[in-house]
Amino acid sequence: MTESGHHYIGGTWVADAPNGVYDSVNPTNGEVVGSAPNGSAALAGQAVEAARRAFDATDWASSPRLRAQALMDFADRLEARKVEIATLMARENGKVFAQAMHELAAGYGEARYYAGVARNVFGRTYESGPGKLSLMTREPAGVVSVIVPWNAPVTLLVRSVAPALAAGCAVVIKPAPQTPLTNAAVIACFDAVEAIPKGIVNSVNEHGVEVGTVLSSHPDIDVISFTGSSRTGKIIMANAAATIKHVSLELGGKAPAVVFDDADLDTAVAEIKRGSLALNGQMCTCISRILVHHRVYDDMKARMTAAYEATRTGDPLADGIELGPLIDRPNQERILGLIDKAADEARLVVRGTAMANEMANGCFVTPTLFEIDDVTSDLVQDELFGPVVSLERFADEAEALAKANATRYGLAASVYTNDLSRAMRMGRQLKSGTVWMNCHNRLFAEVETGGYRESGIGRLHGVEAMNDFLETKHLYFET
Repeated sequence: MTESGHHYIGGTWVADAPNGVYDSVNPTNGEVVGSAPNGSAALAGQAVEAARRAFDATDWASSPRLRAQALMDFADRLEARKVEIATLMARENGKVFAQAMHELAAGYGEARYYAGVARNVFGRTYESGPGKLSLMTREPAGVVSVIVPWNAPVTLLVRSVAPALAAGCAVVIKPAPQTPLTNAAVIACFDAVEAIPKGIVNSVNEHGVEVGTVLSSHPDIDVISFTGSSRTGKIIMANAAATIKHVSLELGGKAPAVVFDDADLDTAVAEIKRGSLALNGQMCTCISRILVHHRVYDDMKARMTAAYEATRTGDPLADGIELGPLIDRPNQERILGLIDKAADEARLVVRGTAMANEMANGCFVTPTLFEIDDVTSDLVQDELFGPVVSLERFADEAEALAKANATRYGLAASVYTNDLSRAMRMGRQLKSGTVWMNCHNRLFAEVETGGYRESGIGRLHGVEAMNDFLETKHLYFET
């Protein structure tokens, strides 16, 4: 376990720990899962240099069939280790095992999708007059830094790395400090692919800010792909400004679920429960606000109360568990503080608590549901990032839209109605990059996702994700 947390630079596992070694702690029970060496600015610089050499000196950038085969081989190796890595992930970040397995499937599915896309990067031609020909080519952008969060350390890694590699780029990865072992297990799958030249994939651990600063400001980094908080995204944009880097940012969210009076409430409750508790409420697209039409408000309130109170909370590796622990003790304490704030400023319907049984050493908080009318409250405006959900009432479609669009975020939303025309109206007017109808969190490798406003820049998944890692060049000929 401890060896698997090393850095990976230029095709070699590196154990250097210039800033010491840090532990990966299981949030279920507080036990140490393993440890990883803490990186430095110097190691990050070495990784960037290795990536630049590999990009400039190998045939990777001009070999789409090689890249396609490499991604297919990686996907096969990731799938072969899915149970092992999903178990490790559940231990490192507390994700329910079934969700961890789903994440692994999404990861190797994403790699296979971009293996196909790699062979379909085409340019175009234009004849502006007799003997005057323009050729537009699509070329890899260069070296990409990929900064990954802890909540989905496989999917959120692969969904940036796979299109970058498919485009012909080299990458330098910075994993989250909470999940270095899961990251290293995925990097080992890349290391095992002989078709990938040494230096095309690199990874440097960090528990601090040195590595991240280098990867967002180094002059040899051409593109930054970051998933994380809006606050950190703004810092990365500022760091990138000095060298005018291209940035792809998927940031925070405050996803509303809008329930109309004609909705199938059984479906709505089931989808909202799953959608709000995914990754233990620590997912940027998680439902954090439930907006309900006044005619069915009391019914939905009773149903959601029963659903949350029946949530099976415990060891994420145990059968039938729906909600695991939060990532660490500071976040547990933060969420418990937010619940106290909701008790003071709103009306608690279901009050979440830390577990006091055999799981007391873990970072658990059971679901919280609170009623609130003031959309300007910090409880509504801020991303809480835990199993804490607001319940809000609306009278008509106009009020539903106004409330749903009242935050500075715009990553995802869902609408529950049997009126197709209303669903289309809402979908077009909600300021969110993704709007699901009568369901939530349906994510596919083939379909773009991304945010409006402070939820990000650019798109991931789908063919548009390649745009972040490609440049268009105009070649002009006169005969």
